Amino acid sequence: MKYDVVIGCEVHVQLATKSKMFCSCPNKFGGEPNTRVCPVCLGLPGSLPVPNSAALEMAVKAGLALGCSIAPITKFDRKNYMYPDLPKAYQISQYDIPIAVDGKLSVRTGEGEREVRIIRAHLEEDAGKNVHALGADGRSGVDYNRAGTPLLEIVSEPDLRSPAEAAAYVASIREIVRALDVSDGNMEEGSLRCDANINLWVYEGGVKHATPIVELKNMNSFKSIRQALEYEVERQADEWREARLTMEKGSKRTRGWNEERGVTVLLRVKEEEADYRYFPEPDIRPIALDREYVEGLRSSLAELPEARRERYRKLGISAQDAEGLAASSVLAFYFESVVEEQADAKKAASWIMGEVRKYLNEKGLADEDYPVKAPALARLLALIEQGTISNTQAKVVLVAMADSGKSADDIVREQGLAQISGEAALLEFVEKALIENPDSAANYRAGKEKALGHLMGQVMKLSRGKANPQEVEKLLKKRLSE
Repeated sequence: MKYDVVIGCEVHVQLATKSKMFCSCPNKFGGEPNTRVCPVCLGLPGSLPVPNSAALEMAVKAGLALGCSIAPITKFDRKNYMYPDLPKAYQISQYDIPIAVDGKLSVRTGEGEREVRIIRAHLEEDAGKNVHALGADGRSGVDYNRAGTPLLEIVSEPDLRSPAEAAAYVASIREIVRALDVSDGNMEEGSLRCDANINLWVYEGGVKHATPIVELKNMNSFKSIRQALEYEVERQADEWREARLTMEKGSKRTRGWNEERGVTVLLRVKEEEADYRYFPEPDIRPIALDREYVEGLRSSLAELPEARRERYRKLGISAQDAEGLAASSVLAFYFESVVEEQADAKKAASWIMGEVRKYLNEKGLADEDYPVKAPALARLLALIEQGTISNTQAKVVLVAMADSGKSADDIVREQGLAQISGEAALLEFVEKALIENPDSAANYRAGKEKALGHLMGQVMKLSRGKANPQEVEKLLKKRLSE
C-alpha cells in the first residue's frame, strides 16, 4: 500500500496579557475554580466586550514574525455553538477578516527544511474548562476561569508530511512566541495547544484517493503530537484496506488522543462552517491597524530564534548549545549578559547549557528564576581562566553560589579551593611523584605517553586536587626531559 501522509495544524496560543480578551479579569493559570470571572466572560445579559489592545499588539507581532500580511482593518465575529464550557453559547472569534494572513515558516526536520504555508492567524477568546469526576460521586463541573483568555489561532496549509514534521512545526511556533514574549508556550498548562487535521493520499491503480480528514485533539506535548498522529496514520491505513472510505464518501470527524490507552477515540462528526452561523460581532466595531502602527511593531520585534542560532554559530558556539540558547529567550539574554562581562562566548554557552540548565532541572525552577546573576557567573569563569580553580571545582562552587547567594571568591576562600600554581609551589609535589613512581617516569622517557597521565594523577593526589593541572603537565614534561 503506497500513500502520503497529509497534515495541517491549528496551533492555539494563549497570549500573555495581564487581563482577558474582552474584560478586565486577571489572565492567570489555575486558581480556585470560578474566582476570576465577571459578567462579560460569563456572558451575562447586558454585558459588553471591550477588545484588549495588548492582545491586538501581540497578535500583530506574532503575525509579522510568521511572515504574514497584517490586515489594515480587522473585525470580530460570533461563532455559535453550544458547549458547557462556553457560557454565552457563542465564541467571539474572527471569520472572514482575520488579523494576519498568508505567512510561511521554514521548519528544520531530519530530512532537511520544510516550508509550511500559514493560511491565517486570528484572535478569539478561549473557552472554560470541563472538569470531570469531582468528589466521591464522580460529578462533572465547569471552571470558567479560562473563559475569555486571549487566544491566537495559527492555521497552516496541509503541507506537513509526517508526525515528526508536525511536532517540529509546533516546536518552531513555540520558539517564536516565546522569543517575542507574547506567550510562555507552556503545553502542560494549555498555554499552547495543537489540533491537527490528518488524512492519507492513497495511490492505487494509478489513481490518488484521499481518505476522510480527521481532526485530532487533546495533544498537550510534542510526544503526544507524534504518537497520536502515528497511531492515526496506521488507523486510517487499516480503515482504507477494510472500507475503502474516501473524502467524498466519509464525513470529517473529530477524534481525541487517549494517552493512557495510546489510541484515538471518536468524539463527534465534525461541524461544517455553516453550522457555526458566523456573523459580525455587533458589540465590537471593526478595528483599523494603520501602516505606521504595524511598522512600529515590526521595528520592535525581538531577534527570532533562527537568526539568533545563526549568530551564535558564527561565535563558534556548538550547534547543540546554540540550539538550546535560541530556544529560550531568558537563557539567551542571560548568555548575552555574561558575554558582556568579558566572558568567553563558547565557555559561557557551555556552562549555561550544562551546569546552569542542570541546576534548573534539579530544582524544578523556571529559566528566569536562576539565582546566580550574569556578572557572578562571568567572575567564576574568570577564576577558571586564571587557573585559580579547576573546572571540577568550579562546578561545586557554582552550586554553592546558587544555594547561598555568595560570590565565587567568597566560596573559594571559605572552602580553601584555590588551586596551587607556580613552579616553586608545585615542584615539591612533582619531585615526590617522580621519586615514588620511577617505573612511570622510565616508561614516559621510553615513549609511552600514557605514563604521564598516571604521574599527573599522583601529583593531584598529593596536592589533594588543588594543583593546577595545566601547570603540573608542563612541569612534569620539563622535569622528565632533563
